[in-house]
Amino acid sequence: MVSVQQLVNRLITQCRHYLNTALKDKLSQAQISVQLCGLALAFALVASGVIILFRLLLQWLNTFTHTQAWDFTDNFSDWRVLLPLFGGLLIWLVALLGSKRYKRMGIAYVMHRMKLHYGKIPLQSAPGQFFQALFALASNFSVGREGPAIHLGAVSASVMAEKFQLPDNSVRIMCASGIAAGIAATFNAPLAAVIFVFEVILREYKVHYFFPIMLSAICGALSSQLVFGNIHEYEQIGIDQIPLSQYPILALCGLTLGCIAALFNHSLLMVTAKGQQWPLFARLMLAGLVTCAIGLLLPQALGSGELAISYAISEHPSLWILVGLLIGKIIATIAAIGLGIPGGIIGPLFGIGALIGAILAIISAQFFPGISPYIGLYTIIGMTAMMGVCLSAPLAALVALLELTHNAAIILPSMFVTIPAFLIAHQAFNTQSLFYKQMELMGLDYKISPVKLGLQKTGVRAIMDKRFVIVKDNDELLLEVLKRAEGRSVLMRNHQGEIEMLQLELQHDDSKSTLSRHPIQGVADSSTLKEVYEILAIERRGEVFVYQGEVDNIVGVIGWSALQKQINSGQI
Repeated sequence: MVSVQQLVNRLITQCRHYLNTALKDKLSQAQISVQLCGLALAFALVASGVIILFRLLLQWLNTFTHTQAWDFTDNFSDWRVLLPLFGGLLIWLVALLGSKRYKRMGIAYVMHRMKLHYGKIPLQSAPGQFFQALFALASNFSVGREGPAIHLGAVSASVMAEKFQLPDNSVRIMCASGIAAGIAATFNAPLAAVIFVFEVILREYKVHYFFPIMLSAICGALSSQLVFGNIHEYEQIGIDQIPLSQYPILALCGLTLGCIAALFNHSLLMVTAKGQQWPLFARLMLAGLVTCAIGLLLPQALGSGELAISYAISEHPSLWILVGLLIGKIIATIAAIGLGIPGGIIGPLFGIGALIGAILAIISAQFFPGISPYIGLYTIIGMTAMMGVCLSAPLAALVALLELTHNAAIILPSMFVTIPAFLIAHQAFNTQSLFYKQMELMGLDYKISPVKLGLQKTGVRAIMDKRFVIVKDNDELLLEVLKRAEGRSVLMRNHQGEIEMLQLELQHDDSKSTLSRHPIQGVADSSTLKEVYEILAIERRGEVFVYQGEVDNIVGVIGWSALQKQINSGQI
């Protein structure tokens, strides 16, 4: 009889065999599968848990600082006046304790890793991002929550994928899914999370990416709702259907927003470029000083953007205070992001956009009184345009505000304003996405040829030839083995331990065939066809062997002809 221990051992062996063969074979293909969706959902749970922990800790810190109720204009002796300086010091200490190899973080860094490294982000970068962003938000710097959400979501999913030794092409999908879960868990906006990942992070659409990313976004949103409730942050903004007679005014507002967005991008990038030359401590302290100074005069200009938005939609806001808040918010954001305070840019962009929208609505109402009831809609339009133009993500901006307001009345006017804003910023002022310009300033490459980008989506196990023979180095038997191989590849390990490919070649002077042998390189079974292409494209011929775990454990062979067939199939 078979003992329980033997049954358990058999089960473990079968599971390992499935993970090492059948599952990897399935995931290596650029196709949608239940296995891909299941893994994305499991990893999304981990990513969502990390983001919810981050939000809970931030809420706990805010119970001591009460940053949402800052008002120092009547009480300069409040200890919280110096909180940004304390926050900058804590950020510097965390950076000092961490390794310099893993100091890079944020959305631009994640995009670089997604493009060139399949979304593999070192786990060692996560603690720095977690605590530095926590201190930045708790001390009311003008940064957003989406920065740490994207970085931590990506790290959580990619580390789990590597622990399971998944193929590199599926690691990229897992990382994108973790990002979607992180955004959805932060804002309770699952559709916006999906669109943001495709429009900003991946910048391409593939069907087999869609379902894992969508499932992960659902997981993140449900996790957020279970802990924090089904809350839409900007649902309280009063939005009415705007009449068509006001659309010419909206077009002028779009042109104005485009000019301001271009000026903001240029100023932020200029400060970022200058700040790269300064020591980290000096940058952080300067950002803290600027934030403290603005907080003394205009405390509503600090934070992620909620305070600015609250004043913009308040009853009868003062035009001059709105203008002051706009200037203060822009300066605080440029100082924080440009000088290296860890955090996102979307929250501050929402605050800036809301202030611009309210200012334009109040000024327009002086000439056209019928605009007065629609100030709330103008604030939302401003938020949509600022994010869409500055990040080159108009659709993600529209969907994000649609979910955050829970009101479909914003769709048509927001689209109508975003188009002229985007065109004038990108064509007249040559404005590009902040994230891509930040990558250039950081010296991070992100350009890759279309062929290599397409080859990244398929793992080597999807097309490798499993029919091969491995023989010992014995000249007397090699020719006979090759003749009996019946079309299978014949590999040989020479005395130096290198793997060689054996081939029969016909001589030109007679019909006799001779044995030729040439060394071939190996790639891990988690690699993609991009690595194979980089090896074989040099001479446009030859083969590579695929190994699993150890180099000695060869599981397949890929030749140049098979790779060319895959490229010409139209699937790349």
